[in-house]
Amino acid sequence: MVLFIIFCPIIAAILIMVGMPARKTALAASVLTFLAAGFLLASFGHGQSGFQHVTSFTISREWRLSFTTGIDGLSLIMVLLATIVTVAAVWFAGAIERYENAFYACLLFISGGAIGAFASIDLFFFYAFHELALIPTFLLIGIWGSGNRAAAAWKITIYLAIGSFILLLGLILLYQSVPAASRSFDIRALQTAASAGQITADAQRHIYLLLLIGFGILVSLFPFHTWAPEAYASAPAPAAMLHAGVLKKFGLYGLLRLAVPLLPEGARHWTNLLVILLLGNIIYVGLVTIAQKRLDWMLGYSSVMHMGYIFLGIASAGILGVTGAAVLMFAHGLSIALLFALAGELRQRTGTLVFDELGGLAKVMPFAGLAFGFGAFAAVGLPGLANFAGEIMIFFGAFKNGWVMDSFHIFQIATVLALWGVVISTVYMLRAYRKMFMGTVSERWKQLLDLRLALRVPVALLVGALLCYGFFPQSFVRVVAPRFRTYLSANR
Repeated sequence: MVLFIIFCPIIAAILIMVGMPARKTALAASVLTFLAAGFLLASFGHGQSGFQHVTSFTISREWRLSFTTGIDGLSLIMVLLATIVTVAAVWFAGAIERYENAFYACLLFISGGAIGAFASIDLFFFYAFHELALIPTFLLIGIWGSGNRAAAAWKITIYLAIGSFILLLGLILLYQSVPAASRSFDIRALQTAASAGQITADAQRHIYLLLLIGFGILVSLFPFHTWAPEAYASAPAPAAMLHAGVLKKFGLYGLLRLAVPLLPEGARHWTNLLVILLLGNIIYVGLVTIAQKRLDWMLGYSSVMHMGYIFLGIASAGILGVTGAAVLMFAHGLSIALLFALAGELRQRTGTLVFDELGGLAKVMPFAGLAFGFGAFAAVGLPGLANFAGEIMIFFGAFKNGWVMDSFHIFQIATVLALWGVVISTVYMLRAYRKMFMGTVSERWKQLLDLRLALRVPVALLVGALLCYGFFPQSFVRVVAPRFRTYLSANR
């Protein structure tokens, strides 16, 4: 079933490229993949920390290289996120004026690459699947994007290529840091070696820094964040949904999968640096987001800002904070995909996303206004939506982490400052909602039609998932927490 989820979108993309009907094939593949992920969720053994549904094919015995896939609680929720957003992105894509087959093939390659990276237990394919997903991202922006799409495509290409190269160096050093007798690309073998103390503290510090920078560039960690807002503003809506909602979570997933469990001494050594950088995401980028005059740029900067909360949960290195980071990864993927989908639909209908040129749209597009409200409220962490559960766990987990001798520690300071980020995000999200959907509607927008019934299905899927896991976050916690208990102390 895991192999089916990985290769269904990839095979469908290949079939589309050789002439199969683009939209029907892409939609069928995305729905089948989503249903298969739902089956995995239903059949998943709760309370187990190891990988399940493991499949392995030996490729090179000399290099101990195998194509090995499987899922645990962390990878399961990321695969589920990828399949939900893929269905919504393909559904929202609609008719494409030029190179339609190539457009849908690129969307499916991003989906298949992201799912393959999340489900890979082998370092080589973990990296390779991510690279497979990056290539169509550049094409989607450069060919089908808007605005200054060529500059945005080149910028994201240069940034992410540098990040991938630094990440590759870190992965090579991680592989070589293990004694030859224990050396393997299998993440489980590396975990065993790390637990046995076979990776020296000095090596951990060097490797962790490389992984932090490499993954950080891919996630838009401050100050390596400037590629993201421009790329998302220029990208077609389905591409922004998949990259901001799913593919950008690869770097966060990599830190949780590799850096924290395998390199605990390195993580502890660079904690202060990570806390300072993530505050740049939350405070500095948050203030920049308030200054934006266009919805697409505001959503791009907002996505960068919210990565700071997830980094804070990862840096806390405690069960509560790290579990909250995993939950927020899922929740943010849903909410930002919803907002980019609606922004793309508004841009297609009105030709503009400038706040001052819009207003009162809720009177002519009430369903779109309601859906955007759910996305905005989720982004600001309103209780009852999935983002709130993740954020509250991160704040409590981070604040608890650094409690030392009744005095404020860097984590307490960071948590207090991060809470101001909630205020900042509330300001720019509610302002955007008011400027676009409230007030008097302009004469030229009075003829706009609300979202047609077909487009309400993916919107309902995204909103429903946000509400479901907002009201029942414990269903995710039970899946994710056992994975982290194997290498984190519940008392931290």
